[in-house]
Amino acid sequence: MLSLAQMFGSGGGYVGNDNNNHTQTDRNTDALIFQNGNLHSGPLEALIQHLVPTSDYCPDRTYTFAFLLSSRLFIRPHELLAQVCKLCVLQQNLVHDKLDNTGRLRSSKFGPHIINLLSEWTDTFPYDFRDDRMMKQLRDITQRIIAIYPNLRKDINNLSYNLVTKLTNLKSYEENLARIEVEEQQKAQMQVVATIDIMEVCPSPLVLAQQLTHVELERLSMIGPEEFVQAFCKESKEVKYQDMKGTHNLESYVQWFNRVSYMVASEITSHIKKKNRVRVVEYFIDVAKECINIGNFNSLMAIIAGMNLSPVTRLKKMWSKVNRDKLKILEHQMDPSNNFGSYRSCLKAAMWRSQGAVEDREKIVIPFFSLFVKDLYFLNEGCSSKQEDGTVNFHKCWQMAKQISDLISWQQVECPFEKCPSVINYVQTVPIYKESMLSMASYECETPETSYDREKYKQLKSQTSMSSL
Repeated sequence: MLSLAQMFGSGGGYVGNDNNNHTQTDRNTDALIFQNGNLHSGPLEALIQHLVPTSDYCPDRTYTFAFLLSSRLFIRPHELLAQVCKLCVLQQNLVHDKLDNTGRLRSSKFGPHIINLLSEWTDTFPYDFRDDRMMKQLRDITQRIIAIYPNLRKDINNLSYNLVTKLTNLKSYEENLARIEVEEQQKAQMQVVATIDIMEVCPSPLVLAQQLTHVELERLSMIGPEEFVQAFCKESKEVKYQDMKGTHNLESYVQWFNRVSYMVASEITSHIKKKNRVRVVEYFIDVAKECINIGNFNSLMAIIAGMNLSPVTRLKKMWSKVNRDKLKILEHQMDPSNNFGSYRSCLKAAMWRSQGAVEDREKIVIPFFSLFVKDLYFLNEGCSSKQEDGTVNFHKCWQMAKQISDLISWQQVECPFEKCPSVINYVQTVPIYKESMLSMASYECETPETSYDREKYKQLKSQTSMSSL
């Protein structure tokens, strides 16, 4: 089966025909609008109707994904599923007291088609089914289908099993993140900063890059595609944001980036001796270089961001001893000019490598996540979700889905590197300096030279002495 990203391909829009679900009286008011052969817009009701399978029609995967992804801007998932189920019941006459008259239905393809739709929904947007209302409707429609199509019981059992597995994995992941957070807080209370540094825990830059990739892939894989759209609909009049927000995986992933950045800065500034700081900086430069080779651009950018925090950049004596040539190569690749043109070229090369890869290690693509979200944000802000006549701008929905379909491919890659639990635990729980402590440590490393820095250092020392009383 082709991946979603492959199905979206390089096309400019969804090519499809209006299905035959509309009644003749609705056809003029509820027609979908096509431009240049692509579905452009349509009333919400018509787009929902286009999602509903019949014995002769099954929605295309790209349409299903695009509409389920962006529909939550206009209607809550449980309301959408309720409408889909209602239309199926009415159009296929699935009323309970009439289920004995099923000969016509059993010979049709409606059963496999509706199971295909439900499988796509539960597989791609499983977090929607954390809502008890969604689970209740799913049980009801699948029970009706089993009554008519007993031979589909196995498919429905597989659908249910896969959904429960995904939701169980999400719960386990959230519990693990909570445990990591508790351990991190406990360590922070016991000591200001670690008594050992990253180079003692993991002397090899390559191994650290691989362990960072383990964490990246795990956290990236748990983000539901709908979380991006939900992040954009806080101000939506049609849908209450709180009604949908069942996960915080996107926010957790952004926090991970910040943690890596501050960990890098903390590791550098925790050394009083200049030669040790130089050693740590060059170590992280080598780690960043290995991240590029792996295709882990998020850790790469987090490391560079950490080295570019002002408490680190101000350490001029240290930087004078660092091999800047290596760093310049990395910074060139992450140069923000031309809308991160160098990075985008690197990313494209990693995507080409991934598509033709034989070995698992060549399949890894971990994008610079903040830029990925920013691109989606500007796509969302760049044009309205609705046309002037009130119809849904489906072309925008399709463009957003196309962009996110790449991420889904990247999320499914298994990390091929051997795990080092001690290293993973260290990077996730080692105490790191907060902003004020980071500045204080920086001034302890190299005394302030400017009047601004001297005044800031004086204030920080005063605050520190006050807090210790």
